[in-house]
Amino acid sequence: MSDAHPIRSREPGLSVGARIIAVVVLVAIGSVSAWFQHDARGRSAEPRTEFTASNPPSGLPTALTTGQHLHWSNCTSPPTARTGYDCATMKAPLDYRKPDGRTIDVALIRRKATGPNARRIGSLVLNFGGPGVSGVSGLPERLNQYEPLLDRYDLVSFDPRGVGATIPVRCGKTADDTGYAGTDACAQHSRALLPYIGTSHTARDLDLMRYLLGDERLHYFGVSYGTALGAVYAHLYPSHVGRLVLEASVDPTEDLDEGQVSQVKAVQAAFDRFAVHCAARIRHCPTGDGPEEAARRMARLADRLKKKPAPAGGGRHLDADDLALAVSEHLRLGTDGWAPLAKALTALIDHNDGRPLSKSADDIGSADRAATPLDDNHAARTAITCADSSLRPDFERLDRDKARVKAASPVFGAVWSTGVYLCYDWPFDGESTTLQVNADGAAPVLVVGGTGDPITPYPGARRMAHALGDGVGVLLMAEEEGHGTYPQNRCVTDTVDHYLRTGRTPAPGTVCRGSMS
Repeated sequence: MSDAHPIRSREPGLSVGARIIAVVVLVAIGSVSAWFQHDARGRSAEPRTEFTASNPPSGLPTALTTGQHLHWSNCTSPPTARTGYDCATMKAPLDYRKPDGRTIDVALIRRKATGPNARRIGSLVLNFGGPGVSGVSGLPERLNQYEPLLDRYDLVSFDPRGVGATIPVRCGKTADDTGYAGTDACAQHSRALLPYIGTSHTARDLDLMRYLLGDERLHYFGVSYGTALGAVYAHLYPSHVGRLVLEASVDPTEDLDEGQVSQVKAVQAAFDRFAVHCAARIRHCPTGDGPEEAARRMARLADRLKKKPAPAGGGRHLDADDLALAVSEHLRLGTDGWAPLAKALTALIDHNDGRPLSKSADDIGSADRAATPLDDNHAARTAITCADSSLRPDFERLDRDKARVKAASPVFGAVWSTGVYLCYDWPFDGESTTLQVNADGAAPVLVVGGTGDPITPYPGARRMAHALGDGVGVLLMAEEEGHGTYPQNRCVTDTVDHYLRTGRTPAPGTVCRGSMS
């Protein structure tokens, strides 16, 4: 279900070796200062009307529903949120089966709508992917993506359970260490939290959040892993579904290992398309005359880096696993990542210089789309994934699944295959093998998938739309390279924004043309 790279969890008897290159979902910055001035003018035009809802979540004590009010104030962190944003804390049950028991603090952030009260629809809650991504730090970083919607919505995000300021999971060597030292460290430092941080628990937080924000129905925009959260919410609360967008959708029908196979095949396919383009359009293409030659050259390069990693600047070195991960980061960008990838591979192959590939992978955060952001928390991502997945394979299946993932991709299979060990010795059982997302009776949910997505392959979006139920899931296909299509594809952006403003979904079978058309 995760949209992140495979976490190189430990094999039986081995220590964890996770070196995931995480990147930020962010597009061109634009004129933020001009926007702040516009925002101030918009808010000073008339007194703001606060919305109220009449349908609190059932089964919760009144102290958490009608007796709780969100007290918004200036954000103190992150630094990017100190101007123009409000922050608040929401009390929620740690265990929704014991709603009168221990509570937790859920960290929220808001950018107020700038349009007139009469046109304001409510709050649009955003989840940027992961799992393990902070929405409190993410909203200021991604404001420009959603800026056109501020005339109709407050933009709201939050730190999901286990992440950031919301009961953060700790799996490092000490209780204060934010790193990942393995399953035993998670159990030692966060045992009391681990059973309560899965997606279904966060979905229940969403419904309490909806009510406290003053909305009768939840309006929501989830990206990549955020589609899993939105779909689970629709399953649990179909009558509370407002306008939900599930962009770069995960596949709810696949278990954790099936998802690894599908993802690595999609990354390999994206690399093959890059190799075809490189051979035809780039002089002195570093991957040769097509996909087969590209695979051979990458294999030779990986063997070389296994023996002697290449200097990557700042005392770092780039090994074979780093090579596969860095290449996949470029593929997330779609065609925008192809020219930088060719240039970086040339430097590495011809001059043993790993700096361009490492630096460009690091810098992708300034232009990436739906990729896992830089603040992605390895510990939280592991804990949430294993809380969701009930897959606990024995050694025989582990070996079989590892071989299957490895065989699925000559370039990326070896790195992705270690992900099969992720939850094998997790200290708690997971919730289910696959996502439960049927939402019969819910309002239409817009599911967006790109046919060239290397991280959440397009068939998953099609299956998500079907699994939501007849008349609920509405599929929008984009013929586009890269992970995520909003707001890069103008047709997708116009269609999604129209749905969020009017509630009207596109006609069945609508296709947005793009880089693959």
